[in-house]
Amino acid sequence: MATTTTEQSGSDVGADGRVPDELVAAYREFGFVRVRGVLEPGQVERFRASAEAFLEAHRAESLEKQGVFSQLVNVWQRDQTLRELTFDPRLGRIAEQLAGFSLRLWHDQMLVKEPHNNAATEFHQDRPYWPHAGDRLPLSAWIALVDVLPERGCMTFLPGTQDRTGLRPQDLHDEEDLFGMDPSLHWIPRVTVPLRAGDCTFHSGYTGHMALPNRTDQPRLAHVTIYMDELTRYSGSEHIVTDPLGLAVGDRLDGDTFPRPWA
Repeated sequence: MATTTTEQSGSDVGADGRVPDELVAAYREFGFVRVRGVLEPGQVERFRASAEAFLEAHRAESLEKQGVFSQLVNVWQRDQTLRELTFDPRLGRIAEQLAGFSLRLWHDQMLVKEPHNNAATEFHQDRPYWPHAGDRLPLSAWIALVDVLPERGCMTFLPGTQDRTGLRPQDLHDEEDLFGMDPSLHWIPRVTVPLRAGDCTFHSGYTGHMALPNRTDQPRLAHVTIYMDELTRYSGSEHIVTDPLGLAVGDRLDGDTFPRPWA
């Protein structure tokens, strides 16, 4: 079988900025997919340097206070270089290709596991945390800014769980919380996905997933861009992104706070 240019380059992204149909089919079947080589090496170096500097300046602002990871939200609003990463049109177009409908930015976040943190981010879904209503499946692009092997805190997914809706938010610190709500999830094979720097996983907001501890000497740096259905409305629930906006229940989440820069 002939080797394609995409395979030779180590990237799954074609010259047209799209991914192969088989990756789209895999995402829709399993609720997650790895896309190799979304960022080029020079971009990785530039974005990693900016992420490291931003973390150094803002680590104390982390939303996570129990030591599992550092979580800094909406960095695109405060750092021009990281804004370029969040707004990267390839990411947005791939996300829309996988979803099959138009999307908006929900928010981005930096997720950093410090060296030897020895704490897992336990199995959970993302969507139950968000104040969304009237939406189809959201999805996240989890971009590795360093090589992320299992010992450095890569993610593990529960394939096919993107249809498990209606659950309450789960406790990221309790390894049994999600499984207590749906014991059948115990028996789903788990898929661990190591990433090279510049690779990305896309996963549905309902796909169960966790991140392993970082047992290495170096931080695990990931930049996450989260996309939502462009028709999403505000549910009224509390959330750090929407709380300051003065929204009424049923308002569309759109405008400059929730842009479509790749359109």
